[in-house]
Amino acid sequence: MAKQLSATKGNLLKAKQSLSLSELGYDLMDRKRTILIREMMGLMDDVRLLKQEITTAYREAYFSLQQANISLGIISEIAKSTPIENTIQIHYRSTMGVEIPRVSMNEKPLKMEYPIEASNSRLDEAYLMFLKAKNLTVKLAGVENSVFRLAKAIQKTQKRANALHNVVIPSYKDEIKLITLALEEKEREEFSRLKIIKSKKSKG
Repeated sequence: MAKQLSATKGNLLKAKQSLSLSELGYDLMDRKRTILIREMMGLMDDVRLLKQEITTAYREAYFSLQQANISLGIISEIAKSTPIENTIQIHYRSTMGVEIPRVSMNEKPLKMEYPIEASNSRLDEAYLMFLKAKNLTVKLAGVENSVFRLAKAIQKTQKRANALHNVVIPSYKDEIKLITLALEEKEREEFSRLKIIKSKKSKG
């Protein structure tokens, strides 16, 4: 916010420059907000589609697991042979200064992690269905985190833009108006003073 300045032409120039920078800052904040909102809306469409895919994938995976349990008996011991996923990686890209994560798993050759003699096609199908569900879940985690980060950045940008538009810019405009009025009043007083002096000289 602009401070109260004495009425000088130098301070008027400084106030105008500060106003110009504040207006430029607001335009940049507004542009940034628009770009971030557009980015977030695109990702929200991805979230919606991914959630639909994940719902279907898990439903099919649990049905396949149920069929495997029916055909093989409870396969909890076989399930224990499946290793914990530890290849998840996070990479970032920057959008208007906001770090957007992309979560992925290392691509590796498909390999059934359980003894083949203890399995059948039902178990293989369940394994593949849960692998698909896992991949979709990892992808969704990255997209949802991106949406969260963008929403926070939009909120922060909106707050700064509002401060410039509603507080800082009006403050500088008021300052410029007050200094301008004060300078005009000084000019009128100086004109009147010179006029009086001239009048006295002409009478003398």
